[in-house]
Amino acid sequence: MKLIGSSSSPFVRKVRVVLIEKKLDYLLVPEDVWAEDTRIVESNPLGKVPCLIMEGAEALFDSRVIVEYLDTLSPVGKLIPSVGRERAETKTWEALGDGVMEAAVLARLEATWKGRTKAQRSQAWIDRQMQKTRDGLNAMERGLGEKPFCTGIHFSLADIAVGCSLSYLDFRFPELAWRDDHPALAKLYEKLAQRPSFADTAPA
Repeated sequence: MKLIGSSSSPFVRKVRVVLIEKKLDYLLVPEDVWAEDTRIVESNPLGKVPCLIMEGAEALFDSRVIVEYLDTLSPVGKLIPSVGRERAETKTWEALGDGVMEAAVLARLEATWKGRTKAQRSQAWIDRQMQKTRDGLNAMERGLGEKPFCTGIHFSLADIAVGCSLSYLDFRFPELAWRDDHPALAKLYEKLAQRPSFADTAPA
């Protein structure tokens, strides 16, 4: 399998962490979707990463679809419950982690994208996205509480999504200092950062 993406993308990282946790072999194909010579639309008409190219050349996107598929390929380390409330809880945590990542990415794009001049940038839009990020962090902190992992005692996709979102904030928004007001999340992230899947996929 080939994974098209950027090592700085938190959504690509989420897929990479799952691949490692599932002990699946893959080749990372670097792609900058913002470059003029990008060819991402040949695989994903939406022009986004991650995009997984399977052996038969079929393409899967986006990250939620890809990780759902990957979890079915190997019995090692089941990350998504099959049915019921546990599955819904895990997917809701994933949506929360993804939502924080998306808001942070949108805020950064508004502030740094070369396609806009300084006068065209909207601070109100940036503030709106960063408020979503803070609200998401607060919800994660409340939901985690004293549990060792997001959904209880077992590591799951929920923790991967949350961990990738927290790491992205460290990477792009260190001034946010999210640990100060979110001790439960800080404790979880310290534990996640020690896993080889997280250590080997640090953003760059």
